[in-house]
Amino acid sequence: MFLSYRRSALGNTLGSEWVSTEEMSSFYGISKNHLVKVVNHLGHLKFVVIKRGRSGGVKLARDPSQINLADVVQASEPDFYLTECFDVKTNVCVITPSCALKTVLKRAHQSFIQTLGTATLADVTTKSKSHHLGKRAQ
Repeated sequence: MFLSYRRSALGNTLGSEWVSTEEMSSFYGISKNHLVKVVNHLGHLKFVVIKRGRSGGVKLARDPSQINLADVVQASEPDFYLTECFDVKTNVCVITPSCALKTVLKRAHQSFIQTLGTATLADVTTKSKSHHLGKRAQ
């Protein structure tokens, strides 16, 4: 989200500026080591481009309007299960055969993904007027 906010705030065109993981981790107050792992994973999935070295950094691989939120979640979490019973390989729940909650949770999961599918990264970053770069979100 930071890359899209920054791109929008600075009026950048796609590919015009590399952002360091140090800058992002400092802005959000999160571990740089963890962020590097997330960035590398997103790079592997082709959502961001990574350039190593002194003048390197990370930038979006596509325009934010072309990055669907459901695509990001599904690519990042291919085994995204709400409960253990959704994973047939590891399910040991003894009430699975008679549990009606599983059906409700499956519909909820489908609705969640479907709702994310209606939004892009641009939708959730350009409409926010309360977010200002340089100030950490509360």
